[in-house]
Amino acid sequence: MTLTVERQDSIAIVTLNRPEAMNAMSKAMRLALYDAITDLNQDETVRVIVLTGAGRAFTAGLDLKELSTDPLAMGDATAEKPEANPVRAIETSAKPVIGAINGVAITGGFEVALACDVLIASTAARFADTHGRVGIMPGWGLSQKLSRLIGIYRAKELSLTGNFLDAETAERWGLVNRVVSPEDLMPTAMKLAADMATMPAHAQQEYKKLINDGFAMTFGAGLQHETAFSTERNNQVTPDKVAANREAVQARGRGQA
Repeated sequence: MTLTVERQDSIAIVTLNRPEAMNAMSKAMRLALYDAITDLNQDETVRVIVLTGAGRAFTAGLDLKELSTDPLAMGDATAEKPEANPVRAIETSAKPVIGAINGVAITGGFEVALACDVLIASTAARFADTHGRVGIMPGWGLSQKLSRLIGIYRAKELSLTGNFLDAETAERWGLVNRVVSPEDLMPTAMKLAADMATMPAHAQQEYKKLINDGFAMTFGAGLQHETAFSTERNNQVTPDKVAANREAVQARGRGQA
């Protein structure tokens, strides 16, 4: 089985499961990941998705052995059809996707990580963009996302060398939210997922979309989009609803004090 799905209450854990191949994404795994994320996104009992890898890798990216032996494999990997691109399924998921990066995330695997909403990295995690060294170009967003996340100079350093970036530097550069020990990786990701799962689903999903849509715009356009969106959305909120939500927020704050 190239991929497993486990459920704990309202949290789904998706694990890339080809540890003997460093979770390299074969055509079968890409389709399985696309299907899993799509199915979970449609499941109303699932509130948050945690994505991780089995063994010592998150994922080493596209299966280069498959690409080198199948003349159709490269076309399958870069095709426009949605099921060829699991990154698109992650990006368009209405529900938060937390990447628990347990080991190396290389090339296409780096792109899968960047599709997640939040990244928690183990100290064993490392990131690398080796597209240029393999002789292919990224097609899942890395060339555009990375520079926007860590700055164009740092992005060029990584992509034009193919060098690895360690977890601590990734955190310092703002690429990951935090770095924890390997044994704390999943507990930390699950705790964050549990916190997210307590937020009202509709509001959370609308807020995620608002952030993502605005990030793809210029700053000025994003501000205008927020104003229009919030005006329409907030006019639907009654004073009674605000009062009830205020009490829930205060109670949660007292519990975290």
